[in-house]
Amino acid sequence: TLAVALKALADPARLRLLSLIRSAEGGRATTGTLAEKVGLTQPTVTHHLGALFDAGFLERERDGRQTWYQVNTDGLQAVRQLLDPSPGKPLLRIETTRK
Repeated sequence: TLAVALKALADPARLRLLSLIRSAEGGRATTGTLAEKVGLTQPTVTHHLGALFDAGFLERERDGRQTWYQVNTDGLQAVRQLLDPSPGKPLLRIETTRK
């Protein structure tokens, strides 16, 4: 739901992680790289990335032992539309993985 998505974005660490992923080379990053940049432990970063993934803001791809995260632009676009709707355009839905 939209409330779940907005709650996921309410955490400053999660906003920072989204920003770092968007600005990373190739638009994707691993948990280890992100942990170093934000100064949090890998388990904490994994928790935050999981919440962003569940809320529909991230996509992830496993490559061996690494997990790469990239921003799901549809999820961010839905929030943008909510905050600044254009007349005549249908609102996008945010798909979450947890019910």
